[in-house]
Amino acid sequence: MKSVCQTRSKLPDVGTTIFAVIRQLMTEYDALDMSVGAPNFPCDPTLVERAAQAMRDGQNQYAPMIGNKALREALAAKYQALYGVSYHPESEITVMASASEALYAATSSLVHPGDEVIYFEPAFDSYAPVVRLQGAKPVAIKLQPDLFRIDWDQVAAAITPKTRMLIINSPHNPTATIIDQHDIERLTALTRNTDIVIVSDEVYEHMVFDGAVHHSMARYPSLAERSVVVSSFGKTYHVTGWRVGFCLAPAELTDEIRKVHQFLMFSADTPMQLAFVGALAEPQSYLSLSGFYQRKRDLLAERLAGSRLRLLPSRGSFFMLASFRHLSDESDDSFVRKLVRGQRVATIPLSAFYSDGSDTGLIRMSFAKDEATLIEGARRLSTV
Repeated sequence: MKSVCQTRSKLPDVGTTIFAVIRQLMTEYDALDMSVGAPNFPCDPTLVERAAQAMRDGQNQYAPMIGNKALREALAAKYQALYGVSYHPESEITVMASASEALYAATSSLVHPGDEVIYFEPAFDSYAPVVRLQGAKPVAIKLQPDLFRIDWDQVAAAITPKTRMLIINSPHNPTATIIDQHDIERLTALTRNTDIVIVSDEVYEHMVFDGAVHHSMARYPSLAERSVVVSSFGKTYHVTGWRVGFCLAPAELTDEIRKVHQFLMFSADTPMQLAFVGALAEPQSYLSLSGFYQRKRDLLAERLAGSRLRLLPSRGSFFMLASFRHLSDESDDSFVRKLVRGQRVATIPLSAFYSDGSDTGLIRMSFAKDEATLIEGARRLSTV
């Protein structure tokens, strides 16, 4: 049907993403999926039973807009234990329908037309579009090549009187890097005595490897007082399809975020929230994740050690980058499509995470997969 209405797109340059293209190719060539950051193994059956029991008990109606009280109290206790920070469960913790919703609500409520928002590329693909939808300007700063570190001198030069927000993501998707104490010190110095809000995307907070520390904004009082910390139950408990996340922020920021949240989803799914209450009562359910995913990372790296791909270090998240530029001058998009057709393995070109499509000769692989998939995927990639 042809519309009789004239339309003017708010995102005229946004079309079908590479993720959709790769998914279609995966189906066509029956390829192994090492592209999507979603586990292909089951979650804890106890978690499923808790959600099912909540449904059987009749807990199938709207939850409170700000989230189930017991869940907010459990989150407050968790952050106090992990980071020594006190978030009030009534005024500073909000449960939402995914971390993506939390990122949108935070940006929409705190950024105004004409504002500028600094973020770092390569980046999760929703950051810039969400900023643009507010009539604001996304300011992309590219992470330094190879090590993908933040150039804080570039950040200092990019800050203007219009800078309203700075988006941090650690552990980082897609580069698998993490911020360190030096980053914290520079960030603290640059934002001191400003009105800049920090949105800290920490959905991979429990996937930090080799004994490293997760530098949450919640850990540092001078940053916590200006930060919206966003995280995800889906990533932590292997249930990305449940779509439950949360954000923590000072009461003044939380109040504004909730004004938007109530008109987006109003509340996250009730039975799932109740299941997570029980999960948080068992700290090992998330404290064990670093070791769990490090073993998967190491398995994939070991199996690819004899391949012609050059692996970059993975310090956090459940992703790993690999370079192919020494093998071919073709674009990363072309190389990824060739892998699907030839090796029947799906990965993602790193250029998909740059607003200008920068091609660095790198692909992203996900090791949030079962052992059989990792072993077979590595075997196929070793034939490149």
